[in-house]
Parts: sequence; structure tokens; C-alpha cells
Amino acid sequence: MSAITRRMLMTAAAGIGAAALMPRWLHASVQMGDWQIDTLSDGNLVLPADFILGTMPEDEIAPILARHGLAGAEQLTPPCNLTLLRGNGRVVLFDAGSGFSFQPSVGDLPDALDALGVAPEEVTDVVFTHGHPDHLWGVLDDFDEPFFYEARHYMGAGELDYWLDPATVDSIGAERQAFAVGAGRRLQALDGIIESFGDGDEVVPGVQAVLTPGHTPGHMAFAVDNAMIVGDAIGNHHVAFEAPGLVSGSDQDGPLAVETRLALLDRIASDEMTLIGFHLPGGGIGRAERMDGAYRFVQDV
Repeated sequence: MSAITRRMLMTAAAGIGAAALMPRWLHASVQMGDWQIDTLSDGNLVLPADFILGTMPEDEIAPILARHGLAGAEQLTPPCNLTLLRGNGRVVLFDAGSGFSFQPSVGDLPDALDALGVAPEEVTDVVFTHGHPDHLWGVLDDFDEPFFYEARHYMGAGELDYWLDPATVDSIGAERQAFAVGAGRRLQALDGIIESFGDGDEVVPGVQAVLTPGHTPGHMAFAVDNAMIVGDAIGNHHVAFEAPGLVSGSDQDGPLAVETRLALLDRIASDEMTLIGFHLPGGGIGRAERMDGAYRFVQDV
């Protein structure tokens, strides 16, 4: 009998029940130039509403929340949409999901990929927007080895340096210390297969990095043809669009995140770009339309 390898276990686990559970991972799709773009569900977060809204003036956000059916909500359950690009001989995944160590409501990415017919070893490139748990922690498997074991991995230089800096765990604040410890461990495990890049760089052919700091120090968005993959630079479909000048508690540097968000929304709306958001509804693909001095998110699919 041959030895049972990590890859055998991973392949077997990914296939179990995929057909029966596929509706949970319904994704949005769009063709953009030479790229087929799909968004895949990793599940959803469960967050105290105050984590995002706690610093915002109640009288300003109350009508916005009411319009979106969130009036009086004590919890928010933002979806987690990962973006997959296929074309030009590449299979490019943006972020790696939460894995199974963050929250029980996330960790669906392996099954979502399986439902789409994409095996982990077919992913050629994993490109990170930033190092928060729901974007990074799924990069390792249950054996603490890279889940996408044939892929090159990429993170913005400033972001990579921040999470690898031993001082970050003491400066990030008690509520996020686990983020720093978890990010550091995973990025160290990627030593030798992770590369850094800078603002404006072409990370892989046809994908340009756009520095969008504030949510984290080195957060990156990515321009692909006339689409913008925004990560958490635009973190929800309600207040982030309709009151983008308000500081959110989910951003590590609130004022800088506001500056970034306003500039990004202006660019996306002015250039009539397709917007792809990690925490936006319906798979996260849509547009930013100007509305009453701010914006609204309009789903395209």
C-alpha cells in the first residue's frame, strides 16, 4: 500500500459533498479583456456592528442602515468574496480566505474552488490585498504547508514588512494582536515562495498594483483591464459608499483609509470601472454610481 500523502488527503477532502453543497458557493462572473473573472465565497464573517460603525455619528448613518435593512443590527455578517482570474496561461487567486482557524462561518474556499473545477495545484499565483485573517489565514493547510503548493505568492512590500516586523504585535493594539501573530506565522511559512511588489508594479502580466493604505499600512488594490479589485479599501456596501468620509473602526488608520476610499471611489466612478469587492453583496461585482454627493453600490450580476 502506498503512503498517504498530504496531497491525497487534501484532494479527497475537497471532493466530499461538493455537488450537494454547491449553491452555498454560487459565484459572480464577468469577462474582462482576456480574463475570465469569478468571485468565490469563503463564507461570511460575524462581527459586532460597533466594530465598523461604533465611531460614526448615529444620526448620519441611521437612514443609511435603514435603507439597507440594518437598522438596530447588533451584528453584521459581511460576505467574503475571493477573486479568481483565469487567462493568459495563468490562474490567479486574490487572497487565500480564512482557513479553519478564524471563525466557524468561513473557510469555504477549498470547496468553492472544487465546485468550479479548479484544483489547488492549478493556481499559478496568489496575490494578497493585505494580511488580515480573512484574507491570509487560508494560505496554509491543516499540515501548516502551503495550500496552493504550486503557486508563487505576492504581497505589497510595505504590507509584508509590517506583518513580519516583530514589533507589530506590540504596536497593533490588544484587539488585533492575534492578527499579527497569525500573519507572522503564515508569512514565515511562505519564505522562499513569496515575493514583494510596489505601487504601480505589474504583479503578474495584466495586473497592476494600486497602493490603497489605511485599512492596513500597505493595503493594495489591483487594476485588471477596466476592473478594480478593491479588497477592504471599500469595506461594505452601505456606509462605505453613502458616507465614505466617515471613519470606520475596522480600519487600522481611519483618516488615511477615508482619504484612500474617497480617491478610489472617485477613480472607479469617473472611469466607469467594474468594481470587485471582498465584502460586497451578490458576489461583489458591480459599479460605484455617484449619488447625492456620495455613491451607491450597484450590482452588475
